[in-house]
Amino acid sequence: MTGLELTSCLERVDWYALDAALRADGFHNGRTPDELRRSCENSHRTVLALLGGDVVSMGRVLSDGVCNAYLVDVWTASGHRRRGLAGRVVRELLGSVPGQHVGLWTDDAREFYEMLGFTRQGGGMSLVVGRWLGRFPPASS
Repeated sequence: MTGLELTSCLERVDWYALDAALRADGFHNGRTPDELRRSCENSHRTVLALLGGDVVSMGRVLSDGVCNAYLVDVWTASGHRRRGLAGRVVRELLGSVPGQHVGLWTDDAREFYEMLGFTRQGGGMSLVVGRWLGRFPPASS
């Protein structure tokens, strides 16, 4: 894709525009633009795909720096899907955690992650401690 840039430089991101793009794609989880920025800054690594200065794909990896990592927030804007962007972002993220076990959660992209070498494993569980983001009540069961 002409003009595409993969970067981990967060200083150039318009966090309000990225927040709006995530909302438009139904990929928003309640974070404010500032919380999204802090999430990215506090990650082991964030990779952004920029096109004309706009973020069109992104992903983050969390890591203990030894043996375990977790892939989160992998997203590509609807109008840019099926062009290999997310695969490039994920491969870049995986390159930053050699020798580590990388886990992830997905409900609707299993085949995509399998193409990247991930295998299905059962037994996933999660818990929100207190209120989501400190302000939203827990989801009802």
